[in-house]
Amino acid sequence: MNKVSSENITEGIKIIADPVYQPYHSSEKEKRFLFSYEITIVNQSKVGVTLRSRMWKIINSDGEDKIIRGEGVVGEMPFIAPGESYKYTSFSILDTPFGTMEGFYILEREDGDIIQANINRFYLTAPITHK
Repeated sequence: MNKVSSENITEGIKIIADPVYQPYHSSEKEKRFLFSYEITIVNQSKVGVTLRSRMWKIINSDGEDKIIRGEGVVGEMPFIAPGESYKYTSFSILDTPFGTMEGFYILEREDGDIIQANINRFYLTAPITHK
């Protein structure tokens, strides 16, 4: 795991977040910094889970935060069987070259119990070139 990534396990649900700066879709002059991030959700529990919703807190380097809530991820509500994993990639756009993301997923276990699986803070960092 690199120093900008994060990893957490909540009730047997492991979440790994790995961000990557996308320079070809960013513009320092226009204050547009695009970051993709790959999320891997690994079900290490003995019960299958369905990802129902998400919450992200995105904070730029000026301390301004944005909360994003929604159903599922990338248009899906995946079922993750015990021992299986689910991976997806999404993106975030900041108006500063540095920021953080953190949040949680709400997952429903096959037995009906609800889990809030936390996504530890990870870092969005763009190399700055002063011209």
